[in-house]
Amino acid sequence: MKRTTLLAALFLPLPAYAAPLILTPADPQPDPDILSPGLAVEYAYPKEVRTLADAEEALGRGKEGPPLIGLSYDDNNEGDLTLTARSAQKVAAAISGYIRFDAPGSYNVDVISNDGIALSIGGQQVALYDEVHGCEPAGAQQVSVPEAGWYELSATYFQRKGTACLMMDWDVTGQMLPVPDTAFAYVP
Repeated sequence: MKRTTLLAALFLPLPAYAAPLILTPADPQPDPDILSPGLAVEYAYPKEVRTLADAEEALGRGKEGPPLIGLSYDDNNEGDLTLTARSAQKVAAAISGYIRFDAPGSYNVDVISNDGIALSIGGQQVALYDEVHGCEPAGAQQVSVPEAGWYELSATYFQRKGTACLMMDWDVTGQMLPVPDTAFAYVP
């Protein structure tokens, strides 16, 4: 790169970043005695699924599946089952439950998926990636957590074909790390 080009690049305006999304804690907070670890999930197995709209349409006929342990499903091998579904391909999932933040503050969160994902926490959409793709991040989103506690989580996910993954990272220590499975719970 020429020196003048490098100097010009140094003076380019920085992109404007959106304000953090303010999350709303669950109200009332769920009773810890009735919570189970993981997340509830409902599955559907459409003949074709290429978009979140396809997944949502199929989920109108969905059935409850085995709960997820959390959002820590690494990129699997082709032919392996998707999440806790009974199929490897053409899977739609409606995921629900809670995520616990142990302290108020500002967090970055990111969801990595293969294929599509729309995920909301505390009433705010924090991830949207509506297309067929490899195991890729939706893009980090900054959120503001006003108080420690449980926040409602809901997601629509789909896997078309090939490998599958669904993971969530957050920044609680100055670096992005996987959200531990113990941070998720649901009411059975």
